[in-house]
Amino acid sequence: MTLSLSYAQNLEDVHIDMAFAGARNGFYIDIGGGHPVADNVTVSAYLAGWSGVVVEPQDKLARLYPRLRPRDTILSCLVGRAAGEATFHEVERLHGFSTMIESHARGAVAFGAGFTSRPLPVTTLAAICEAHAPPRIDVVKIDVEGAEADVLAGGDWNRFRPRLVVIEAIAPGTGLPAWEEWEPFLLQRGYGMALFDGLNRFYVAHEAADVAARLSAAPVAWDSVRHIYEFDRAGSSAIHPDHALARQLARGLWASLPLLDPGLLQALLDAGRLDGAPSATIAADDASLIALGRIAMGYDGGQLFDEPEA
Repeated sequence: MTLSLSYAQNLEDVHIDMAFAGARNGFYIDIGGGHPVADNVTVSAYLAGWSGVVVEPQDKLARLYPRLRPRDTILSCLVGRAAGEATFHEVERLHGFSTMIESHARGAVAFGAGFTSRPLPVTTLAAICEAHAPPRIDVVKIDVEGAEADVLAGGDWNRFRPRLVVIEAIAPGTGLPAWEEWEPFLLQRGYGMALFDGLNRFYVAHEAADVAARLSAAPVAWDSVRHIYEFDRAGSSAIHPDHALARQLARGLWASLPLLDPGLLQALLDAGRLDGAPSATIAADDASLIALGRIAMGYDGGQLFDEPEA
């Protein structure tokens, strides 16, 4: 095992790293990528030198990929049995619950989140492979909140054979097994189930015996690596790997507040509001402008390097 820090929800990145012996290059197709870093299955591979195609239909998340992972190709669409159009249900705040299955989106209401629905174009796994994949596909990861069977059905498993397929196998919000619907499909196409980590099932192509041999037969221990969420927020946690960078950015941002465009200030306020709380506003009045100055004053006027560390 070469990874010492996991970004994924359930150490999926650690198991992938083991299966490919810490390879410094490779190709993945990540369907349901989510945030490009947080809870992300493929970011560790990207850091190791891999690249691939990420499918993420939520615009706010998809827009981050070109900035943070420029080697990847990002597709902001849905993946299904056939090309066309389908309704996507985007869950507010809890983006991991967003889905093509309306009943699953409604289940997020129990967690205090609403959702909006909109039509989006649908492509297929076969079409993605045709347009973007090299001759060897190392990993296909599928996390689509209940639509896994449709994604698999849209693949050409004779022509395009990823060496490892990782599929979220638990029904959204319930913890119940969901793989009975689609596992026979993969088994019939020359894949063997190699690992169940409690959330995902890992399938290896019969011709990729080397991958199967390296993949752990049981989930690795949670405490065998550090997890990114052990460190809390970068700016407030001294043990976070990016603490120094975050503190420097925070000082620079706060020092710049009086000079920022009002529209940008409001966008920052909207992005930083607490869940469910109304956003603060900055008006062009004395109180608001002096408030910006009070926030910034510890960082300007020669005090930048005198500010005590939090």
